[in-house]
Amino acid sequence: MSEVAAPPVDPGSQVRSKRYRVLLVFAAVIGVLVSLASWAFLELVHAIQVGVYTDLPGDLGFDTVPSWWPLPWLALAGILTAFAIQRLPGHGGHVPADGLSTGGEPTQPIELPGVLLAALATLGLGLVLGPEAPLIALGMGLGILAFRLVRKDAPQQAVGLMAAAGSFAAVSTIFGSPVIGAVIIIEAAGLGGPTLPLVLLPGLLASGVGSLVFIGMGNWTGLSTSAYALTPFSLPTFSGPGWGDFGWTIVLAIAAALVVFVIVEIARWTTRVVSRRPFVFTTAAALVVGGLAIAFNQATDQPTDAVLFSGQDEFASVLKDASTLSLTTLGLLLVFKGAAWSISLGNFRGGPTFPALFLGLVGGLLAGHLPGFSETPAVAVLMGAGVVSILRLPLSSVVVALLLTSKAGLGVAPLIIVAVVAAYIATEVLSARRVPVAETAPAPGGEAAAAGTPPPAA
Repeated sequence: MSEVAAPPVDPGSQVRSKRYRVLLVFAAVIGVLVSLASWAFLELVHAIQVGVYTDLPGDLGFDTVPSWWPLPWLALAGILTAFAIQRLPGHGGHVPADGLSTGGEPTQPIELPGVLLAALATLGLGLVLGPEAPLIALGMGLGILAFRLVRKDAPQQAVGLMAAAGSFAAVSTIFGSPVIGAVIIIEAAGLGGPTLPLVLLPGLLASGVGSLVFIGMGNWTGLSTSAYALTPFSLPTFSGPGWGDFGWTIVLAIAAALVVFVIVEIARWTTRVVSRRPFVFTTAAALVVGGLAIAFNQATDQPTDAVLFSGQDEFASVLKDASTLSLTTLGLLLVFKGAAWSISLGNFRGGPTFPALFLGLVGGLLAGHLPGFSETPAVAVLMGAGVVSILRLPLSSVVVALLLTSKAGLGVAPLIIVAVVAAYIATEVLSARRVPVAETAPAPGGEAAAAGTPPPAA
């Protein structure tokens, strides 16, 4: 006897239903709660970074920060991260070498302590990762928790919808725009088809209402995010590309894809090695990152912070000092930061986007010296290519690169698009040639997964 096919989903009827409108109200409330929690998380990360690497050395009587200073703190980060991965539910979150589109189940509330511990240790104590992945996990977990506290018997589809709304609001915090956050979550989760509006509307509402926490309303000025939110770079104005610009764009995009592919492959190899003795080898991996930062400091007389951390705090200073930095210094920064990022990608917990942007910026400053190519298109091209090579989210990569180079004008837009397409194709070709290796590390659930959960029927 043949089975009767399920009737197709009618998004319009669900949007018009009373239940869906109630979910929209919940989404708005969750957006505010998640935005506040995201702000608190980012403020805590910033406070740890400043407290450990800026204030504490002076409090202990050091006139300058000793070159060895990162080592004990990175070792502590290794121990705490290993504990979160091995002992706490959720394995500390997803492995950043997998990008953001990781699949799996959404982050559950019980997994949040492990995710937050690993993220605070990684981001606060100097490993080379960003905050976007922990923020997405935080948004999902809090969205689920808040909704279940109100409706313990809520259907799983509605819970998934609130998790998605929370992730929209959380990731918008760091990118400074509800729209950019929505683009990233939609693409990472692979959303599409007729049910897209059913997930998109609560997500946009959550991130839009949640953004009032930072924008302010009426006489309230909102909470400051100036210490960590992305803002457009101050680059020379670029009126439009020529034929030579497109040639360099394709070459550099393919080169960026190859470099990121090698970085990720090394990261996955280190993951397999570290998983054999997690506590010992994770600590050792953190110390190697510290050693790379110290080696860069000794070779260039530049601060170790240039190699440590995600790079988002160094964007402005690198651009400001670009004219005084030698090509050798920029080249060494690219090598040492790339190596530190590779180790961090495979063994710690955080997001991969900001280090990719930073390496794209540094590479762009180098590529700006190529004949017939200038700084602004070089930076724009390599940031877009670097991000798409690690995230494999072409639309998100274009949007982020356009945001960061918007002060230079729209002349870079065609080059960014070409670079992202070329790098994406090159990454896919390289990945197809990868020899499969059995994974030995735990496979936690994905942060972006819940956004693909369809909403409840009306």
